[in-house]
Amino acid sequence: MIERELISRGVTDMRLLQAFAEVPRHEFIDSPLKYQAYQNQALPIGQRQTISQPYTVAVMLQSLYLRPGARVLDVGTGCGYQAALLSRLCQSVYTIERIPALLRQAKRRFVRLDYNNVLAKLGDGWEGWPEYAPYDGIVVAAFSSRLPEKLYGQLKEGGRLVVPIGDTHRQELAVFVHQGAQGPQQISLGQCAFVPFVETPA
Repeated sequence: MIERELISRGVTDMRLLQAFAEVPRHEFIDSPLKYQAYQNQALPIGQRQTISQPYTVAVMLQSLYLRPGARVLDVGTGCGYQAALLSRLCQSVYTIERIPALLRQAKRRFVRLDYNNVLAKLGDGWEGWPEYAPYDGIVVAAFSSRLPEKLYGQLKEGGRLVVPIGDTHRQELAVFVHQGAQGPQQISLGQCAFVPFVETPA
């Protein structure tokens, strides 16, 4: 998968490629679909959610330009695969999930596979996790119609927020670079397809 789906399509970050080699994607997928784990496709994980295709995840994480000492917020834990990859790239990963059943499963995987620098909680991703801000990077695994302002506000200056922007018909993967008083610089990484970024009712 790494050579065929990542390197051949322009993923060049060696630390990220090593993370993909170390993190067993099949451990984050339910048994009936494990045989498809190393194909470049999104797969259902229950609760009407999916694990994103490996290439999309790689593009998102590569665009964060993470250093080993980085602190990262992962919004939309899902099965936990993206947080596990991030745990190989930075010092601390904070991940938020709004669906209790998915969070319980992900936490069990983190313990079983010894990803001990990942802290996970149940919550509304729109609110972020201000207790541990500011972050070097924030990545959102769901599309929004607008820049999530509260998440952007939890970045360090120079930090990057990666989030799909659009609607159910068309989305583009966007990077917002925190430029202090100048406001965000937006960079497009191309089209994508994600589930909606849902706000938890008050």
